[in-house]
Amino acid sequence: MASNARLDVKDVPKPLSLITLSVQHMFAMFGSTILVPTLVNLSPAIALLTSGIATIIFLLITRFEVPAYLGSSFAFITPIILASKIDGPGSAMIGAMAVGLVYGIVSLMIWRTGYKWLMKLMPPIVVGPVIMVIGLGLSGTAVNMAMMVNDEYNLLHFSAALVTLFTAIIFTVFFKGILSTMPILMGLIVGYVYAMLIGIVDYSAIAEAKMFEMPQFLLPGVDYDFVVTGKLLLIMVPVVLVTISEHIGHQLVLGRVVDRNYLESPGLHRSLLGDGIGTFISALIGGPPKTTYGENIGVLAITRVYSVFVILGAAVIAILLSFSGKTMAVIATIPTSVLGGVSILLFGIIASSGLRMLIENNIDFGESRNLVIASVVLIIGIGGAKFDLGIVSLEGMALAAIIGVVLNLVLPKSPYTKQIEEQRTKE
Repeated sequence: MASNARLDVKDVPKPLSLITLSVQHMFAMFGSTILVPTLVNLSPAIALLTSGIATIIFLLITRFEVPAYLGSSFAFITPIILASKIDGPGSAMIGAMAVGLVYGIVSLMIWRTGYKWLMKLMPPIVVGPVIMVIGLGLSGTAVNMAMMVNDEYNLLHFSAALVTLFTAIIFTVFFKGILSTMPILMGLIVGYVYAMLIGIVDYSAIAEAKMFEMPQFLLPGVDYDFVVTGKLLLIMVPVVLVTISEHIGHQLVLGRVVDRNYLESPGLHRSLLGDGIGTFISALIGGPPKTTYGENIGVLAITRVYSVFVILGAAVIAILLSFSGKTMAVIATIPTSVLGGVSILLFGIIASSGLRMLIENNIDFGESRNLVIASVVLIIGIGGAKFDLGIVSLEGMALAAIIGVVLNLVLPKSPYTKQIEEQRTKE
């Protein structure tokens, strides 16, 4: 048991506390979970529904030992947009289902062989720059959302983006306690209120919405063409290199917070399988790929409430909210500029977290090998490089991730780098 816990992992809160803590936890996850589908033209209601379902699946597979919440993955924003252009959003869901299957295959390999080979295949010098590519590659999208309306600069809308952005910054930097873990949600709320005051919110969707409304399910589908299917897989699947590394990082940090070794028990193979099945089921009904959330870890660290039953309660509340037509209609009225304002901070944080990974792992850029890998990954990924041979087509982040892995395998390592990696493996 964690010595500082108010409620440990298997502790059951009293009914009223359970409801209060679950609502608080769900809203900490809410902003990021609905932002992803909004950016890629998927249903926020389905994203909420599938986040709850995926979280419950994860808890079951990890035997209710890991207090993690699964939300929409930001790593797949660009791949979903690219895949949707090929054969519609249904084709992106086919790619997401394939991602879930890859998670399952990797978890099976880890179960049989251990996980240390995975750490060597995807070291920080590869994953850090790829994470930076994810954030920086979306920077243009965020800025255009913040200040452009019908392809024209609009100062009024840009002011709403700035209010949203600075609100999120203030809650991130100056607030303490639970509010500091919800900068995205608070930014959206304050930005939305400001947008209402300056008259850029269209309320018509709220009046037309029903109190109870079924989420808009999206069935996976793709033109059964070998070339098209191959392109989908090559757009979506390579991102697994990044998300698996992100998953491992979350498990390590979460383990330190609750004083457990989750890579060993219930095991990385179980948590990864839970993530994969959650993603597969999500895609099956039209939801974005799932990932364990850093926001979840922040809430646990601040509240010291580690109970998996609070996580379960948050998942159930998310499922119930997804059937509230009025709630989903309010989300639909959020101006693009408000979403753009919060995206500027969020995508910047993603990019910065890649830089943070390099710093925390003592990556020496005085060594030419590291400099080469990071430089190539960044330019290939952000520059939008494309490798197209008809059947085989790789571009952007997916191509950068694969090239990064190859360079890491073939370029010789200095004795210092080998020593650092051996120490990291032992830890």
